[in-house]
Amino acid sequence: MTVLTVNAGRPTAASYTDAPGGRTGIDKHPVDGPVRVSDPGPKGEGGSGVAGDAVCDLRHHGGSNQAVYAFAREDLDAWERELGRTLRNGSFGENLTTAGLRVGEALIGERWRIGGELVLEVASGRIPCRTFQGHLDEARWVKRFTQAAAPGAYLRVITPGSVRAGDPVEIVHRPDHEVTVELQFRAVTTRRDLLPLLLPAGEALSPSTLRKARAYAAELTAS
Repeated sequence: MTVLTVNAGRPTAASYTDAPGGRTGIDKHPVDGPVRVSDPGPKGEGGSGVAGDAVCDLRHHGGSNQAVYAFAREDLDAWERELGRTLRNGSFGENLTTAGLRVGEALIGERWRIGGELVLEVASGRIPCRTFQGHLDEARWVKRFTQAAAPGAYLRVITPGSVRAGDPVEIVHRPDHEVTVELQFRAVTTRRDLLPLLLPAGEALSPSTLRKARAYAAELTAS
């Protein structure tokens, strides 16, 4: 399991985003390492955890629970075949393009050590948005990406450190539950009935997901 590339984006004007100032950092490109990764701080205040990576819409992106975004090269390859076009590393706005790592099967709360010191924790799947659709310029993209349920993973920074292309990825902790990124993603997008199944992941879930799961479980109990 390896990091193929570390990707970062600069603020770019785009007609397809409703971010303040009409700018977005979603168009990410591989950068030379090492690149420092640290906790950016709370949502709404902190942006990306990857040094030099722009987050232009702090309302919806960035912060501790979305500090780093990882996407598997294998899933990019599958989308290349589906879309009939080349997708370079960073095309989906991911900070880390990985190889040999089944990102969708990662458990919420699972921890990865990358290189010598950096430790990241799986927090959630990525919910597609209008900016993502505009960036790819594919019809019905949000729906198609959602139906595929291979969203990549947002990660928290547990131990800051540096990362570079070629760094090995080691799973150093797997929680004692079965809540995967794919399950979490389906529960918050197309399968609300799955929300109670997320509760064993507890505080490792993003705060918004945990609230949704608890509220739906309470509805079921009351009905």
